[in-house]
Amino acid sequence: MLGDWVDAWQPTVVGLRPSSLARDDTYLRTHVVPRFGAMPIGAITPLEVRAWVSDLTASGLAPATVHKAYQTLSKVLRAAVDSDLLAQTPCRRIPLPKVERHEMRFLDPDEINRLADAMADRYRALVIFDAFCGLRLSELAGLRRRSIDLSTGRVRVCENAVEVRGRVEWGRPKTSAGVRTVPMPSTVAQAVEHHLAFVGPGPADLFFPGADGGVLRAGSFRSRYWTPAIRNAGLVGLRIHDLRHTAVALWIAAGANPKQIAGWAGHTSVSIVLDRYGHLLEGHDVDVLARLDTLATRTRPPVTTSPRGGE
Repeated sequence: MLGDWVDAWQPTVVGLRPSSLARDDTYLRTHVVPRFGAMPIGAITPLEVRAWVSDLTASGLAPATVHKAYQTLSKVLRAAVDSDLLAQTPCRRIPLPKVERHEMRFLDPDEINRLADAMADRYRALVIFDAFCGLRLSELAGLRRRSIDLSTGRVRVCENAVEVRGRVEWGRPKTSAGVRTVPMPSTVAQAVEHHLAFVGPGPADLFFPGADGGVLRAGSFRSRYWTPAIRNAGLVGLRIHDLRHTAVALWIAAGANPKQIAGWAGHTSVSIVLDRYGHLLEGHDVDVLARLDTLATRTRPPVTTSPRGGE
């Protein structure tokens, strides 16, 4: 039965972060096992999988959720193939609902100030800091004071903290590109100094500690601080991750090139930047052409000679 195989397979999974293991387990227990758990593995056909995907979609689940549930089932069945329990996986050429990419939301400087003013004092600097430095929430939670150099205006991102089923898991960013140094404008550095004076020294050298002095936990931060602040600022629907998008938009507006942006944001390649933010880069060619024109005026025109012999 598939349920028995899931129970045998899960303890053998290695190389995944605790948050990823918890995510897969949630999809298995919520969507996969209820449908296929009592079925022999060999009885799961492509038609059965197609019907399941169709039912998940019809139930109102977001397309992205359907995709993740399907990917989890596919992972389980591929492992069954590798273990010689199946000749081939039934998860092949299954049509999935289209995932529409939602337009990213960016704040302008006035909106950043409005949100910061609406935020509780202990997290006012978090809004300003992240709107210009673009860290993920898990990276903000894992950021330590020693990683911030006010004298050079640099932030070293090398650790994150994620809450998994009530327990905080510490680790490094998901990819090597996630370990990075991010520039910090001087005005942001001033907000950082005020923040450090406000919160005072705390355990574990945390830069943005939770209200209890421990690690900042995503759920309680959203409910206690973020949601009231965006409501009072008139920015309902704004996600914490949109501060990261805002930082990228500001970097682009300031003239940063795609390679710099990829490095500061911790993306593995420039192509990700071009895919997600390419529309914001439109117009940069005007600046490039202006600089080329400036260089061109400093070059000597080609020397021309009169034709010889009436040529």
